[in-house]
Amino acid sequence: MNGTAQQGFGYRARRTFTRLLVFFVILGLGGLVVFLLSQLNARTFTLEPVDGQLVVMKGRMAPMGSAPYRPGDPRLTDAYAPIPLEGQDVSSLILRKFTERDELDRALFPLLESLARPRIGAEEPARVEQGLYYLRRAEKLSGVTEEQRLTLQKLLTEVAYYQARQKLEDARRLIGDAMVQLKLAAESQSRHARSANQMLTVVAPSARALEESLRRAVHTLSGPQERPWESQPASPPPAPTPAPPDATQPASPVGDGADSGTTP
Repeated sequence: MNGTAQQGFGYRARRTFTRLLVFFVILGLGGLVVFLLSQLNARTFTLEPVDGQLVVMKGRMAPMGSAPYRPGDPRLTDAYAPIPLEGQDVSSLILRKFTERDELDRALFPLLESLARPRIGAEEPARVEQGLYYLRRAEKLSGVTEEQRLTLQKLLTEVAYYQARQKLEDARRLIGDAMVQLKLAAESQSRHARSANQMLTVVAPSARALEESLRRAVHTLSGPQERPWESQPASPPPAPTPAPPDATQPASPVGDGADSGTTP
């Protein structure tokens, strides 16, 4: 009877242990599934429209949920900042999920291109500068395709003139500011007054000439070009050509008026 009781106790103990083992295995598998889902969600990017802007969202370290993407590299903050929609159709982007940042980059590029292209073709400097802003953001997307990269380079080439013009204007302002500061230093009683006077003597003529050249290049030569047909005065109408004498009428004899009073 003791043996039967011991066997019954051993059976119940094994059954309890087996149940506990199965419970912990299921619990561990459930935890592993939750961890894997959290890892997958944390690597997932989505796009959501918020207050007229397209916001890049990144999944949390949880099976569900997301938050606005904040890149660890400060240089990439501007690349993934909210994008103004301005009437763009982004319904296809909102429905997608991106498990890699390269996929996100390739999806964002067409939107930035569509915002930049009409602006860089405008004549207003302010609109061109806005277009350059979107192109600079597109430059920071490292996951774009080779075709997209070539498109970006072509667009940047189209606005190279405006970039050069802005740099010339910046150089003119820097030269002007430097000359003002040198003049203030030269007229002061500081220990640098003599050096400032010497620098002014050497660079002032060239600096003034360069500043004037830059001013002319930016504000005169870069203005709208005059059309050739508008710059030339209208030609006067050609003078009428005299009609040739009528060959059917006889020519007057030479000296007719002098001999009109004589008799044959």
